[in-house]
Amino acid sequence: MSFSAVTKNELARVSGQRPCCRLAELAALIKMDGTIQISGSRRISLSIITENAAVARKIFSLIKTLFGLQTEVLVQRKTQLKKNNVYWVRILPQPGMGEILRRLGMLDAAGRLSSIAVRDELVRRECCRRAYLRGVFLGGGSVNSPEGNYHLEIITGNESFARFIEKMMQKMHLPARISRRKNWFVVYLKESEQISDFLNIVGAHSALLNFENARIYKDMRNQVNRLVNCETANLNKTVNAAVRQLENIELIRDTVGLEQIPESLREIALLRIKYPDASLKELGELIHPKLGKSGVNHRLRKIEEIAEQIRSEKG
Repeated sequence: MSFSAVTKNELARVSGQRPCCRLAELAALIKMDGTIQISGSRRISLSIITENAAVARKIFSLIKTLFGLQTEVLVQRKTQLKKNNVYWVRILPQPGMGEILRRLGMLDAAGRLSSIAVRDELVRRECCRRAYLRGVFLGGGSVNSPEGNYHLEIITGNESFARFIEKMMQKMHLPARISRRKNWFVVYLKESEQISDFLNIVGAHSALLNFENARIYKDMRNQVNRLVNCETANLNKTVNAAVRQLENIELIRDTVGLEQIPESLREIALLRIKYPDASLKELGELIHPKLGKSGVNHRLRKIEEIAEQIRSEKG
């Protein structure tokens, strides 16, 4: 099971403490995945579709708890691509449906479909905003496993609703952004800290702990890899420099002879021949009195200048 599915299963078990929070969450789920049907004699029914069984159970429970309406759950198996189940939570036509849809923000006072993205009354309190974000994530959200790229998104086909979600997340100090993907609008977070904050806000505390554990392990592994790569690069640089220094020293020895160069340079040349794998610091500690890295490097550069002069004269 994916990290996103595990997170949704946890959130499906989270229940708002107040009726206003439960109403906000149900309104978000219906806004994301609901469809109104109006039949003859203005009989109104409502269907909410989800591929997650736990989310379907939550929708059913919220409708029963808040309104006590006659509700049915239908299961249909997909025949294409992923052959998983699709769950239809259907509120049948019955008295009071119009008033309930108005409370959910789907109809205006005149009984017409509301042009407002979300009624302010639904998300006035912070607890209700948290519940609403939980609902939109359950209805159309996903989050990558922290072992891969950090990415959380909520997808909707309504641009004004996407803008509303973006602003509400920004009110919760989540710097969400919107991108367009064909005919869909994607509200997303890309930073690990932002995703952690979102999971905390909507109440996915177990998923948050797993996310943080994986993130810390990933960051530590990346840091170790960077250190190893840095050490490897430094080692290669040291080895290549030592090889070049030995070539210079052997060239001088085999042409003019080491006895023809100053004593200080001869001393460091003999030490490099004797200790080909030693670092500059280690070579400096073998000299009496001891010499710093810059001093050793200065002498080896002088030797290189002599070797280059010999090469140019031979050329």
